[in-house]
Amino acid sequence: MDEDIGDSKQPESVAAVLKVFAILNALGERSDIGITDLSVRLAMPKATVYRFLQTMKSLGYVRQEADSERYGLAMRMFEIGAKALPSPDLVDLAKHPMQMLADATGETVHLGSLIDSEIIYIHKVDSRHMLGMYSRVGRRAPIHCTAIGKVLMAWEHPERRDAILDGAEFKRFRDKTITERPAFLAELAQVKAQGFGEDREEFDDHIRCLGVPIFDRLGQPIAGMSVSFPTFRFDEARAPEVVKMLQKASRDISEKLGCTNFPLKSAD
Repeated sequence: MDEDIGDSKQPESVAAVLKVFAILNALGERSDIGITDLSVRLAMPKATVYRFLQTMKSLGYVRQEADSERYGLAMRMFEIGAKALPSPDLVDLAKHPMQMLADATGETVHLGSLIDSEIIYIHKVDSRHMLGMYSRVGRRAPIHCTAIGKVLMAWEHPERRDAILDGAEFKRFRDKTITERPAFLAELAQVKAQGFGEDREEFDDHIRCLGVPIFDRLGQPIAGMSVSFPTFRFDEARAPEVVKMLQKASRDISEKLGCTNFPLKSAD
């Protein structure tokens, strides 16, 4: 946490804003947390944390668990966050195609968008199986070792892609993670040529993902959509069929977003 949150050199109003957002960020990282934990984590007096929490609660941005002193973010924060999506209609337009994909494959389907130099999951439909990929809406993931990250970068404008990659950390998560920028750029060329992206156990152990981009009215990649498989349920022979389903769903969503020249060619 930044040391200047409570800096006496800050104007009082600015310091208060910094404290509010520090509390909101902490609540966003934990589904529920108590005042004592927040106080220790943020190096703020408990009385200060309590005062801010009660104000945010009265405004509808924070909820308090019944009969406890544990707090979490309220749905009003989700409403605000939804307005920050690349397109306000994106999730609504994607819900049905994603559900159809999940029904057809039996696996988890994700929708992700770019935030800084990472992706963030903005919608998901869970697998019908007990074992699947752990994820949640709001979770961030790296661009260099996820199918969604790869497709977003593969179709991005080169200048913007370079700026995004300048801020990316090519961290190794697994043995198969691509950790060098030249190798990643070569991967992106392959992704664009074949019309889909893959995660070959590069981020999570024993998880394979297939993904495609979704385009806005300007033909720019606005989001990515993927299907995630535990490796023991991933069938290489069936992968082209899943890619075709992904591409069809992407075309349907993109056209509803106003894309008139869909950039993806159907997989053979």
